[in-house]
Amino acid sequence: MWTRLFALIRKELLIVLRDPKSRVIVIVPPLVQLVVFVFAVTLEVKHVDVVILDRDDGSSGSELARRIEASPTFDSVRPVRDRAELRRAIDDQRALAAIEIAPDFTRNLDAGRPAHVQIILDGRRANAAQLVDSYLGEITATYVATERSPRPGGRSPPVVVARNWFNPNLDFRWSTVPGLIAIIALLIGLLVTALSIARERELGTFDQLMVSPLRTHEILIGKMVAPILIGVVHITLYVIAAVVIFHVPLRGSLVLLYGSGIVFLAAVVGIGLLISALSTTQQQAILGAFLFVAPATLLSGFATPIANMPSWLQPVTLVDPLRYFLVIARGVFLEAMPMADVIAQTVPLVLIAIASLTAAAWLFRRRVQ
Repeated sequence: MWTRLFALIRKELLIVLRDPKSRVIVIVPPLVQLVVFVFAVTLEVKHVDVVILDRDDGSSGSELARRIEASPTFDSVRPVRDRAELRRAIDDQRALAAIEIAPDFTRNLDAGRPAHVQIILDGRRANAAQLVDSYLGEITATYVATERSPRPGGRSPPVVVARNWFNPNLDFRWSTVPGLIAIIALLIGLLVTALSIARERELGTFDQLMVSPLRTHEILIGKMVAPILIGVVHITLYVIAAVVIFHVPLRGSLVLLYGSGIVFLAAVVGIGLLISALSTTQQQAILGAFLFVAPATLLSGFATPIANMPSWLQPVTLVDPLRYFLVIARGVFLEAMPMADVIAQTVPLVLIAIASLTAAAWLFRRRVQ
């Protein structure tokens, strides 16, 4: 049995590594994802254009404008003369945000009364507008809290200092790269497995495989091991890239990362075998794999928190294996995730792996008969 399994695993690896189409599928998508996700996809907002309508009759409005201009987030901070010019700058998308400083801004600050600053944002870019609103609000609050003297006998306003745990400088690569490891492992494991049986059918070697001494469960095991080995190699390469190239800290245990990663790949391989068993050509297998990858990525919590999704959609994420391994990858890298928490996230992966592999084996036997 072991000799037959080893021969089948070796055959599967050679098919992937020798076939030009398979090599392209295994090598090119991960490289493209590395470039696109790490260098192009960022949740930071920079190079923002802002206009300011300073109607203040004192010096505080000008000082606040200088504070905003000094921020590295903003490329240009241009003064405007009236509200009509301010409106045109937003309407023509020449500015993402506009600030209007009230005429009594300095007087109210000196008197210890609330001073008003209006921030107008371009809602057509909702995510960027929310972040810029946060930046401008923080600059204004810091200026008011630290630079203005309180009224005689009054108390100074509190100064709020934020501390970011696990990612002190809010470097987006620290959260993106560990997630990228999980997504690439999903893509590679799914594609290699989905092409496996479909390729045998398309090349006409499927019947030869069925009349070989290999049993049905041995064929499934052989086709499962090769994608897992390839996925582990990709995880290793991207762990090295994360630490060496992108300087993401690896605070947790590699043993826990690889252990949960193998279970994750087993779950992915089960889904890939289902797709492969349903496909008659490699083109159908590739389309089926991408049909699964897109919603799996969107529902994993990679880009948006699962808690922000509609309540009817959140239960669907429970069957997404990427959801759990994404938590593990980020946790092992950034917070030294303890074993108990890793196991808690791995148990659903085990259940998904068992269900998908069982369904794939059943469907495979049905298609063989």
